Amino acid sequence: MADNTLAHRAQNPTTTEAVHLPPTAPPTNHGHTVAAWTTTWVVVGGAVIAALAMVFAQVWLFWVGIGVCVLGLVGGKVLQVLGYGQGGAATLARQKARGGH
Repeated sequence: MADNTLAHRAQNPTTTEAVHLPPTAPPTNHGHTVAAWTTTWVVVGGAVIAALAMVFAQVWLFWVGIGVCVLGLVGGKVLQVLGYGQGGAATLARQKARGGH
């Protein structure tokens, strides 16, 4: 059993190991872009529509909800290509206007 008394700890200080941090900081927006938020909310809306369709047993409304989800994914990709995604021109300009965030 290890000696954990105060006298032992005073005579034998513990050593700490060095912490190695990454060389650079991650991007400041962490995915908080127009493309990401638009995609998220449209897909969530489509999922809510599909869930309500299942509750009310409406098959056609379920497929409408799935269609909204697919449109959200396509719309998000289009926004990303247009520069509203991570690293896009519109996102970088927006960050610059807001002071880097």
